[in-house]
Amino acid sequence: MQRITIAGVQMAVEPKKVNQNIERCIHWIEKAVQTTSAKLIVFPESITTGFVPGMSPQELWELVDFLPGKISEPIAAVAKKHGVYVVFPTYERGENKNIVYNSAALIGPQGNLIGVYRKTHPFPSEQVWTTPGKQAPVFQTEIGKIGIMICYDGDFPELARVMVLKGAEILIRPAAFLRSADIWTLTNQARAYDNHVYMIGVNAIGTDAGCNWYFGNSMIVSPIAQILARGRSQEEIIFAELDPNPLQYVSYGCTSPMLFNHIEDRNVAAYEGILHSANSPFPKFVP
Repeated sequence: MQRITIAGVQMAVEPKKVNQNIERCIHWIEKAVQTTSAKLIVFPESITTGFVPGMSPQELWELVDFLPGKISEPIAAVAKKHGVYVVFPTYERGENKNIVYNSAALIGPQGNLIGVYRKTHPFPSEQVWTTPGKQAPVFQTEIGKIGIMICYDGDFPELARVMVLKGAEILIRPAAFLRSADIWTLTNQARAYDNHVYMIGVNAIGTDAGCNWYFGNSMIVSPIAQILARGRSQEEIIFAELDPNPLQYVSYGCTSPMLFNHIEDRNVAAYEGILHSANSPFPKFVP
């Protein structure tokens, strides 16, 4: 990967107001380029509508679009104008009006759609209006190999691991995270350290159509679990420069050499059965 600066934009949405939110994304891209010189700019989950859409899947399908389509084209134009990559999370039209995906588009510096990730682990309440994806792609770009996961996906070590085994150097996690800030921080640092990759977690702020309030605290975490940048609970940009050779020392602020690697040191013979479905040993909440 290249030595690059990545920026995360904590931007509050106008619930259900797709065009207004796209215009605000364009404003924030312009600002991020001007103030940080970032080559990759990341927005929070479902930035075109807000996480809870406040409508039926059929109505949501009508409101959004396919990818590429009318909601991604303005973002592609500004990405091309500035020669930057943009991770643009949005609900996406599926094959019919009953199918909506919680997706993130990776748009390239020529205004091209490099690829789309569809959230593979919708949060239980979200399953009312979204359909899970089934793929964990890794996108080869000039700045590095990029994997994308969305919010609740980051709780699942297997998803991050499979992306890293496919070569990912940077994991992007757009989110509308409502659990504790401790869990948000823990899972971002754990996925970065588990796999010795960069984790870019960009969380929503403000509210959505479900009257949920999001706390921000977006962060950029290094492959040795150092938080390189961290946001507050307001609209702002976080950014950090990523070192393409980050595994020389066992921890930040010291000179002791790093003599281990969590990917190379795996004992795969011990992992038999990991891809089977299972039940928790503890009961679920029953209302």
